[in-house]
Amino acid sequence: MFISVFDIFKIGIGPSSSHTMGPMVAAARFLQALRDKDLRPARVVASLHGSLAFTGKGHASDRAVFLGLLGHEPATIDPDAVDDDLDRLARERRIHPPGLGDIAFDPETDLVFDYGPPLEGHANGMIFRALDGQDQPLLEMTLYSVGGGFVVDAEELAAHQSDAPETAEPGVPHPFRTAKEMLAMGKAGGFTIEQMKRANEIARDGGADREADLDAGLDRIWSVMNACLERGLSREGTLPGGLKVRRRARDIHAKLISERGNNRGFQHTVMDWLGVYAMAVNEENAAGGTLVTAPTNGAAGVVPAVIRYYLDHCPDAGREGIRTFLLVAAAIGGIIKSNASISGAEVGCQGEVGSASAMAAAGLCAALGGTNEQVENAAEIALEHHLGMTCDPIGGLVQVPCIERNAFGAVKAVTAASLSLRGDGIHFVPLDSCIETMRQTGIDMTDKYKETSKGGLAVNVVEC
Repeated sequence: MFISVFDIFKIGIGPSSSHTMGPMVAAARFLQALRDKDLRPARVVASLHGSLAFTGKGHASDRAVFLGLLGHEPATIDPDAVDDDLDRLARERRIHPPGLGDIAFDPETDLVFDYGPPLEGHANGMIFRALDGQDQPLLEMTLYSVGGGFVVDAEELAAHQSDAPETAEPGVPHPFRTAKEMLAMGKAGGFTIEQMKRANEIARDGGADREADLDAGLDRIWSVMNACLERGLSREGTLPGGLKVRRRARDIHAKLISERGNNRGFQHTVMDWLGVYAMAVNEENAAGGTLVTAPTNGAAGVVPAVIRYYLDHCPDAGREGIRTFLLVAAAIGGIIKSNASISGAEVGCQGEVGSASAMAAAGLCAALGGTNEQVENAAEIALEHHLGMTCDPIGGLVQVPCIERNAFGAVKAVTAASLSLRGDGIHFVPLDSCIETMRQTGIDMTDKYKETSKGGLAVNVVEC
């Protein structure tokens, strides 16, 4: 499967790409399957399994299924304008999908959180069923939310688990499937990673003005990222979900602004800026706001925080550098996703914030003029120092430790880029070996630490 920059960076809503965006996409895909088969069910039911069941309430998975059945999509939904639809569903207990007529669906009883063993294919499994007037099955569809808003069926899951990022698309000029191949192709042709990824995207797009469309899309991604960041810096109050976590980004940002030029700040204040940028995004994510997967919602603050650091603190930063950053980050994210995972439910938070940090480190290194070897080194350093990180959200909410964890992922990304730029790209551990280590570590990690809230901080901190 070719993984585009626009697959890695998708516009959606919080609080989770796998647990919110994924179920919404899956519900819409189920409705489309009914249309394709010309079925007119009297009733639909659904069930969530594995991690989707255990932390689905905190991640708003039930709400996401309802919204998907009501016709909403992550890329276009207005999170502030859907309560009326949900209230109507609660009253009527029916949905009215275009082309499918009037269908019974009771949000209280027709969505089941199954706390038994997960489905065999993946920790984030869902089953949708269409029933006739006698409750006899018309269609059953099993789908998996594999991280970053990607949703696949069983056949696609098998391909996802074995395929490579750039190989399946005809006409892609640089079909690298590993970091080693990426470096070899760059060296043989004299191309940068950005040039190769750009050429692949243009070849895959097929539009009349491919390069202009690509740049416009990249600019749009950054615009949504930055808008989310700015909203997070402007808002205050308590995040939803019951933990009573207070938004902090606005107050921290105000203090940083007040310290400018008065010699009251420390030399390490730049890390405070990185941290507040990341926290602003993830506070918005926790509140269910609009954002961009990077590569997931739970890790969505790292990449925009490092881009803002690049813009605000690095000389000669500009739009072309941001485009380079996003393309190179997506190339690294695609390699990680195809050879390991970006799903916290599959490999823990090393696959989310770890992957985001590696992507951001590579993107920053490239934007600052790093060589291909330095870019690969930056990604490896950042990922290596997230290996083994668990996913243990308190209360099943993407708040503690997730918000602060993005701040640390951003700091690690800048540190990794800086270390790589101080060297010549020669290093001991190849990125591919680090990715394989993450995959193996995820397999060995107990499910208690993979987005089920059954271990770690989730059971050792009393909810207030």
